[in-house]
Order: sequence, then C-alpha cells, then structure tokens
Amino acid sequence: MKAAVCREFGKDLTIEDVTLAAPTADQVAVKIDACAVCHSDIFYIDGAWGGHLPAVYGHEAAGIVSAVGSDVTDYQTGDSVLVTLIKSCGTCPTCASGHPVNCEVGYDRVGSSPITLADGDIAEHGLQTAAFAESVVVDQSQVVKIPEDIPKDAASLLACGVITGLGAVTNTAAIRPGCSVVVVGAGGVGLNAIQGAVLSGATKIIALDLEPEKLDGALEFGATHALNAADKDVAKQVRKVTGGRGADFVFVTVGAIKAFETAPRMLAARGEMIMVGMPPSGAMASYEPVMLTALSQSMKGSLMGETVLKRDIPWLIEQYRQGRLKLDELITNRYSLDQINEAIADTKAGKSRRNVIVF
Repeated sequence: MKAAVCREFGKDLTIEDVTLAAPTADQVAVKIDACAVCHSDIFYIDGAWGGHLPAVYGHEAAGIVSAVGSDVTDYQTGDSVLVTLIKSCGTCPTCASGHPVNCEVGYDRVGSSPITLADGDIAEHGLQTAAFAESVVVDQSQVVKIPEDIPKDAASLLACGVITGLGAVTNTAAIRPGCSVVVVGAGGVGLNAIQGAVLSGATKIIALDLEPEKLDGALEFGATHALNAADKDVAKQVRKVTGGRGADFVFVTVGAIKAFETAPRMLAARGEMIMVGMPPSGAMASYEPVMLTALSQSMKGSLMGETVLKRDIPWLIEQYRQGRLKLDELITNRYSLDQINEAIADTKAGKSRRNVIVF
C-alpha cells in the first residue's frame, strides 16, 4: 500500500510503498477513505515534539473495516468506522473512571508498529494511528462505528478536531446555559469550541483571533462577538462585552504562549481557563498566581475533549443530522495522498479550517 512517510523533520513527506502487518488479536484493519490534516501531525513532522524517524503520521480518519483480529467482537468486515488516536485499555484507574483519553497503559510506537518500509526500516506508528496511508491497523479501542450514509470526509473531522474543541466545552468545562465564554483562536479547533458553546447554551461567545477572515468564520459558527487578539486592550474589551465581570470560561485553542499568558486576565471571579492548544515541548508560560488565588480562578488542561468515543460520537452524529453541528462547512480543501505536502503547506499558512486527504 501507499503511505506518506516522514524521513527528516521539517522536510516534505515522501509517498512510498509500505507493508502493513495483519491485525493482531485485539486489532482491526481499516481501509481509509478520508484523513484530515491536523496541526498535531504538523508539529510532529516539524520535530516540535520529538519522535522516531522514519514515521507515518495522520490520526483524524474514517474508512471501512477490512479485517479484524480473533478477539474482536464489536466490529466486522465492511463496517463504516471513525479511526482515532484514542487508544485505551479500559481497565486502568483512569480508563475505569471514564477518562480513556488519559489511559495509563503505554504503547511502543516503534517496537509495536505494523508498518515496514521497502528498505526494511520500521516506521513509527505515528500517534498510534498512521492514517496518512491507504490502510491502517489500530487497536479496537481506537475505532467507533458510524452510519454508512455519513460522508467520510465530514466524519473524519469527528476523530480529533471536532471532539477536541467541542469536548473541551461540553466535557471538560461542562458549561451551564447562560455562561459567558471566550475562545482564543478561530481555527478548526476553535470553531468547534464555539459550536460546543452554542450547543451548551452560552449567552456570550467571544471569539479572538488575529485574522479578520477567521473572525468572520467564528461569527458564522455561532460566536456573538469577534475581537482582534492583537489589540492591546482586548482583555478590557472582553470585560465590556461581559458587563465588566469577565468571562466564566476562556478556552485557549492555539499553541501560542502569549495566548496562555493573556487568557487569565479575561476571567471573571471563579472563572476557568481551559487549555486546549499544545505548544512545542519546552515552551514556558508565566502567571501572577496571587490573582488566581484571590479570585478563586482555575486553569485546567483538556486532551482530546475528554472524549468517550461510544458515548460522544453517536450524539455528535445526531447533532450533524439535525443541522446543529457544522461539519461540511469545516472542510476548506480536499487533496489526494500525492498532494499531502501541499495540504500541509496550506494548513501551516493558516489558509484552511480543515484540509482533508481523500482516497
């Protein structure tokens, strides 16, 4: 099969013929129909988070089950599925408490990789998914059934971008109707945080970004206000919109350190800053702790929207069917696998909400 292989950090991916091992007892093989390009893939490709080379990345996908392991009972050949990076054992303390995205059981992405290159090298199983390829082999916990009539390009967005942004609102923050919300960054994840705020009944949804076009998109997706993040008095503007008190929740959906440092200044008393974006390893932010203490404010991380696949994906699909969740509108461009470097370049340039590789 063909896959996009990263051989050197910061360089173009190469389209190569690779061999994919058969699924083991608890794995499934999936023929990929669509895989979106996520900034997390790009961070790995650029070397921001380290890793082993060669590697195949891509983790936001949808396709058809082509084979199942001997212990797999929930899936069979021909099932339409979402493919995610959320690999969970189901039994560790974190999984057992309902938080599978933070599963405590490790995975060797090189030693356990199912991908072998033509020259005999083992390619890292990037984000334990490796979906910039015609097929993948993943743990059965990483897939969830989806209706056959849902377009695979739209469905693929549910594997990461949608659940990361929307889940940060509905799961991590669990905001109440009537709350005021700031979303810092109106890219793919930020737009989904906005959608989550709309579905949760927030009354003030304030989008911040540097690009006027992205702010227009934020309003399209349900933001009630759009502010330029570069304005020196943006925190004062947020307080003005919220009647002087600040926001109940601020969601930082970008990886810019300045955004993390500015966000607490927009919070109301007892407000929560939810950290969704992921800066490169080693990047540091600074705060004035006394202010958070004096106002009983808090900061909390949110990985993959704290999603539980079999609970959350059916609900999201129903919201899509009812026209309450925008998926098709998130897709800016579609590319073939041979065009993946162009798709990545467009994503890095900020020209897209989500670019999707279609097979």
